[in-house]
Amino acid sequence: MKILLTSTSFQDTPGYHHELLEKQGFDVDRLRGPVTEEVLLPIIGNYDAVICGDDEYTEQVLTRGKEGRLRYISKYGVGLDRIDLKAAQKLGLPVKNCPGVNQSSVSEHVLALLFTFEKNIHTQYQTVQQGSWKRVTGNELAGHTLGIVGLGAIGKELAKKALALGLNVIAFDIFKNEDFLSQYSDVVFTDDINNIYTQADYISLHLPHTPQSEKMINRDVIFEKIKKQPVLVNTSRGMLIDTDAVIEGLKEGKLRGYLADVLAVEPVEKGEKLLGIDNVIITPHVGSRTYQSVVRQGTMAVENLIEMINEESDKNSTAI
Repeated sequence: MKILLTSTSFQDTPGYHHELLEKQGFDVDRLRGPVTEEVLLPIIGNYDAVICGDDEYTEQVLTRGKEGRLRYISKYGVGLDRIDLKAAQKLGLPVKNCPGVNQSSVSEHVLALLFTFEKNIHTQYQTVQQGSWKRVTGNELAGHTLGIVGLGAIGKELAKKALALGLNVIAFDIFKNEDFLSQYSDVVFTDDINNIYTQADYISLHLPHTPQSEKMINRDVIFEKIKKQPVLVNTSRGMLIDTDAVIEGLKEGKLRGYLADVLAVEPVEKGEKLLGIDNVIITPHVGSRTYQSVVRQGTMAVENLIEMINEESDKNSTAI
């Protein structure tokens, strides 16, 4: 079988996932993603399967693949918003992702961003390197209120860590997980997101990118609903925010900071509006890129591919 591997985290990080992939005897080609539709269209039909990152698997790409050899799509990571799932289903292309493997890493990254910002680590590091000993007073996280938007695997893990650090936690989700909330009764659950906007000192986004969530943090939210000049943290998808509104909110003092591990367009391009803006920290989508998390995700991605192949083989055997 001929496989296309495009996840850079998978490729760049040593570990068991490489060994497992090599054991399968696949013919593996590697590209460094995220790969655009333009690049995928002429080549996708040459592959039986892909292990992909955040590549552009549009309906046109999937159709072209199906017309060729493509039979399986294994997504390294959790987010499926870059794959046209309706088109995949229509074409009979199975898609599997890797849920429940990166919550520890990403939740730690949220806290790392907050500690960095509140303790001025990013700026104080630079001033000391320049020979300065001018000290800036920071803030403690303890005692502040963290609003978590999306209480999935990452949101739950962040809530647990935040409580241990002495933060007050309020969480919003469209689904109320009674088991989790009974176990962590100090988490205040709300089914009205406006309670997050009015009460939180820090707001952390943990939602997939969908038509409903696109630009959910917009000018109306920032200038009309948010009340406490919070720090906004986004480790989910860059498309969840209206960039212009966030920049305006920072300049007008409606937001105290914007800390992000994601951009609407990745990798970062020349002219990215968020670059050079005061009180903005951006990391290059590395929230889940720890050795431990990459091995877990990479292994699951390969195992998912093997499972899809075996499932089809079993169906064919049953049909015979």
